[in-house]
Amino acid sequence: MTAPARPAVLGYGGYLPAWRVQVKGARGPQRIAASFDEDAVTMAVEAVRRSGAGVPVDALVLATTSPPYFDKTNASAIHAALNLPRAVRAEDRIGTARSTMSVLASRDPASTLLVAADVRVGRPGSSDERGGADAAAAVLLGAATENAPALAEILATASVTAEALERWRTPDSPFASTWEERFGYEHYLPMIDEVAHRALSEAGLTQPDRVVITSPNSAVRKRAGARIPAGVETSGSPVGFAGAADPLLGLAHALDRAEPGETVLVISAADGADAVVLRTTGALPGRRPETSLAAQLGSELEVPYTTYLSWRGLLEFEPPRRPEPDRVAGPPAARSADWKFGLRGSRCTACRFVNLPPVRVCRSCGAVDAMEPVPVSELTGTTATYTVDRLAYSPSPPVVDVVVDFPEGGRATFEVADARPDDLAVGAPLEMVFRRLVTAQGVHNYFWKARQTAAPAVEEER
Repeated sequence: MTAPARPAVLGYGGYLPAWRVQVKGARGPQRIAASFDEDAVTMAVEAVRRSGAGVPVDALVLATTSPPYFDKTNASAIHAALNLPRAVRAEDRIGTARSTMSVLASRDPASTLLVAADVRVGRPGSSDERGGADAAAAVLLGAATENAPALAEILATASVTAEALERWRTPDSPFASTWEERFGYEHYLPMIDEVAHRALSEAGLTQPDRVVITSPNSAVRKRAGARIPAGVETSGSPVGFAGAADPLLGLAHALDRAEPGETVLVISAADGADAVVLRTTGALPGRRPETSLAAQLGSELEVPYTTYLSWRGLLEFEPPRRPEPDRVAGPPAARSADWKFGLRGSRCTACRFVNLPPVRVCRSCGAVDAMEPVPVSELTGTTATYTVDRLAYSPSPPVVDVVVDFPEGGRATFEVADARPDDLAVGAPLEMVFRRLVTAQGVHNYFWKARQTAAPAVEEER
């Protein structure tokens, strides 16, 4: 029996949070850090939105090592934020980077939106803290069509599994533990050679044009590239180790720079080794994301190290002397899911006024039940007015609230994400981003915030 054809890459994109922190003992570039209101779910939403993956899908898969919830599907919140149809399956793959590679190398004929996201936490001063990164990436896999041409064809895959206590973390620990990196390198090296040879042989290649190598073991990332033949461009994740997102970030970085017709060998070494060989197509240059990973690397916002530690729960500051927020209740959140997660307003079909939040009776003309949904999350608004509250409860004060005017009359109040109060002004453009308002009694209150679109100047180190 002939094996089913492998899906192609129909779209991709990556998201790097705006914050940068100079962690303890680091001599190199600043570490990419997710904000206090970001997690694997919110970053996954942003990665998908940046991928431009607007074609219908059969399944949404979230791969992560840092799920906001256990005993609850995290991908369902992503599903709701993206306004995907109810028939689209949503599932989690929680574990290592192998969770990501297992989907990328799958022969599942279903059109799958694979998104991987992680907030990596290392012990203060550790190599995990210095060499880690918080990031997300998304890849749309499926059969090519006229409206969704293949950007890269998957030619071959290979996998090797071996049990070794090289890196581990128990569910109740925020930090991973590792053996000495040389042990991991010597453990992974023969497996990397094996999967590379098998995948290239299946693809009918002697060597690829590009090689991407990712691994939680820093020695693999440093030394494996030396085994690649001269003339073959070798790279990895451009940000440091980003957990389950690492292989997709490495692939996205390669696709950002690859020419049509080039072959790319992606190798991930984590609890074994996995390899995928792809060939780019002529459709790639014209369908790349608007913002490449390299363009997102520039430092935008700097957070002090102590504040960063407080964001990760490793350092406790005195909280504002205000009551802590209440836990979000399940029933009202479910009733308002279209607005709370999908940020869908209602446009009056009689007068075209956009009502926010959605209502049955138009606030402009009074028409009843004459509404159609409007995906406000895709709109760009402007600042009508704003306030800076330095006393409100927040892990990172001040809290900035803004009244946003949307096209066709919609107006609503939102909190500002990654706020730069000194740069905010009436009339300034704003975009919508999915974030976490608060976490209370183990419940994450997800909603949308407004974000200033103009890039700030980089603050000099004092």
